[in-house]
Amino acid sequence: MPRSTWTALASLASLCGALLVAGCSRSPEPAPSTPAGPSKAAPKPPVAGASTEKVTVQAKGSDTLLQVAQALAEAYKKVEPNVDVTVTGGGSGTGFKAILDGTTDIADASRKINDEETSSAKEKGIDLIENVVGYDGIAVIVNKGNPIEKLTIDDLAAIFTAEATDWSRLGGKGEIVILSRDTTSGTHEYFKGHVLNKGDEKGPRDFAASAIMLPSNDQIRSQVASTAGAIGYIGLGYVDDSIKVVPIVNKDGNPVAASVAAVKDGTYPISRPLFMYTRKDASPAVAKYLDWIVGTEGRKIVADEGFVPL
Repeated sequence: MPRSTWTALASLASLCGALLVAGCSRSPEPAPSTPAGPSKAAPKPPVAGASTEKVTVQAKGSDTLLQVAQALAEAYKKVEPNVDVTVTGGGSGTGFKAILDGTTDIADASRKINDEETSSAKEKGIDLIENVVGYDGIAVIVNKGNPIEKLTIDDLAAIFTAEATDWSRLGGKGEIVILSRDTTSGTHEYFKGHVLNKGDEKGPRDFAASAIMLPSNDQIRSQVASTAGAIGYIGLGYVDDSIKVVPIVNKDGNPVAASVAAVKDGTYPISRPLFMYTRKDASPAVAKYLDWIVGTEGRKIVADEGFVPL
């Protein structure tokens, strides 16, 4: 083969090799990147002090306090929307049992805690705090047709133990029908100690077997209003014009009808404090509620409901 031909072939081979090397050394195309989506904002921290946690406070006990306790609970909901105060009655004894059993936060009571309940609290290692939330006069009521104008404590003791069974002995007429709160009631216990036993809370005198025991102030008021010879006793806040309130002769010999003014000035002889008992280890919500009750707003509601505020 002529030399010129070999030279031409060598040059062509060299050129192809250079092209192959150049093609192999090219960098690959970068993979297309995935577009980033919109970023999610981190959750905002809660505003300091703006808790939305719901709290329930249970109150149970005295039917005398039921009316005012419900009014207080409703008003407090406007002050603390996240606190639900639930109120039930059943009597002071029921309230004390519930707080000692741990089924209520507040024991509403129209009497002081008794020795048996105090012993039970000690046995269970429970410290109770006695909170006075107002005062009450126990109104003695008769049918509006009864002509009786006044009664003494001795008269009341004779009536409710059935020593006196006819109104004629006291200036009226007809058979006396005795109505009393039932034995779970603090008002029952107070009336028994301070009227039937004339201040001796452990005295032996008890209500007559013929006494009709009723569970609420409303029921006693209703029965008295519809029964000619009936006599009963109710909390001051339950008095209305369907019945007649009988003035009671006080230690100065003056007949005084139950009223806010007479309880305030101490002239009405059958009056007592009203209590809300709480545990010493009660929650902050319970303590705050009690502080509100004895404050300006709470005292106004106690007065509006016909009782005597602190």
